[in-house]
Amino acid sequence: MDSILDRGAFAPCPSPFNMAQHVLGAASRTPDKLALAVMAETGMTPYSYAALEAAVRGTGTGLLRAGMTPGDILLLRLGNTAQFPIAYLGAIAVGIVPVPTSSQLTQAEVDAMVQTLKPKAVAQSASVSAPTAGACLSLSEAELHAMQALPACDYDMGPPERLAYIIYTSGTSGQARAVQHAHRAIWARQMMFQGWYGLTSEDRLCHAGAFNWTFTLGTGLMDPWTLGATALIAQDATPPEALLTLVKQHGATVFAAAPGVYRKLLKPRQPLDLPQLRHALSAGEKLSETLRTRWRDASGTEIYEAYGMSECSTFISASPTTRAAHGALGTAQPGRRVALLGPDGPVAQGEVGEIAVHRDDPGLMLGYLGAKQETEARFDGQWFKTGDLGRMDAQGQIYYEARKDDMMNAGGYRVSPLEVEAALSDFEGLSSLAVTDVEIKEDVRIIVGFYTSEQPIDEKALQRHAQNRLAGYKCPRHFQRLSALPLGPNNKLRRKALKALIAI
Repeated sequence: MDSILDRGAFAPCPSPFNMAQHVLGAASRTPDKLALAVMAETGMTPYSYAALEAAVRGTGTGLLRAGMTPGDILLLRLGNTAQFPIAYLGAIAVGIVPVPTSSQLTQAEVDAMVQTLKPKAVAQSASVSAPTAGACLSLSEAELHAMQALPACDYDMGPPERLAYIIYTSGTSGQARAVQHAHRAIWARQMMFQGWYGLTSEDRLCHAGAFNWTFTLGTGLMDPWTLGATALIAQDATPPEALLTLVKQHGATVFAAAPGVYRKLLKPRQPLDLPQLRHALSAGEKLSETLRTRWRDASGTEIYEAYGMSECSTFISASPTTRAAHGALGTAQPGRRVALLGPDGPVAQGEVGEIAVHRDDPGLMLGYLGAKQETEARFDGQWFKTGDLGRMDAQGQIYYEARKDDMMNAGGYRVSPLEVEAALSDFEGLSSLAVTDVEIKEDVRIIVGFYTSEQPIDEKALQRHAQNRLAGYKCPRHFQRLSALPLGPNNKLRRKALKALIAI
């Protein structure tokens, strides 16, 4: 059988529709309930649903009074404070298109974005790099905060297919691309509520990421608010040891983070005291089975993993009611259609192919801004190609292999880095491990393992461990200890950066 999984069509998005109105629907049902708490070691900044909606709609009014109109672009250059999601939703409420960006971007990166976006305005924190030119209006945090007290705006209602927001992704090329999303994208996220989160209105979900990241904006804020749950976010620069204290103190029932965060939180043979926690969520990069087991042993709870991308959020996952097979991501969420493609269409079950989602998925992007040809190149007939490789078994479980451009070449063999990492990551003393292939001379490539550890380890023993677990051509020929693996701003491994660290 072919590797195609059709979980049926999701309910169509109503029209007219506004994403912000949909997200804040709980304000009329439970106005006094806690919607958001920005947690700090010294206390928290709380917003009830009524206060959150008032702040969002007041901000919408303020943006219009500042001279912006529906369709204008607002570049968000804000820190990890409540001001970020309020400005984001305030813009969407009145039809303005927000673009959330990382506070860690350099001046050159911001200027390049401005050239592409041509924003009408920039919402700017004093501590975050601002564009040097190209925007005609600058709004300070103080001005944005003052807008929250203004009268409520009317929601800009319209077709769910119209542009709502733009996010940036580096994608497979490493070049930042502007991904355009419609208002309907938030409607599609409901497929994750039981397909991944196992979330209810009574939950208190704590996300460890920064507000600018789509994983945080969606999983950490927009989705809990849509359900009427409580979102808990740690204040910027909260250290890992303090984060776990805050999770316990604020009674988080669900915790979400990238694998890099879990690696930082887990210490050898140290249990985690999180009595209210029901389970955890992971996305952003493949979660190793070793890390999953270490979390289970330390906390007594499971981590449910999801696979997705900025162009379509998550569409493959496990959940409390649909468990993943050992080593698998899970299966397609209800309402999704997924395939694994080869050069001639879907591959047979069990074979490796490129993970693809159907072009009619309501969560799929509208396209890359100003890049029609690049957008069209991502499609193969009815399928949007992700650039990632996987395989599907007869039960519909999907196993992640690697990014197409991360696959290693060792003596002419194609090797998945995840396979090698999974075989070695349980070696005693390793804190983290990543592998890649490195060209040591013309046309000669070897697999190199980069690792971190609290104490020096016996690399010869690690080599023997590899030889006992892996075919010879899959074994790293060299190991190198690092003080830390190269991670991006959202704690995702930057595998390509490993190649520059080799010392042979």
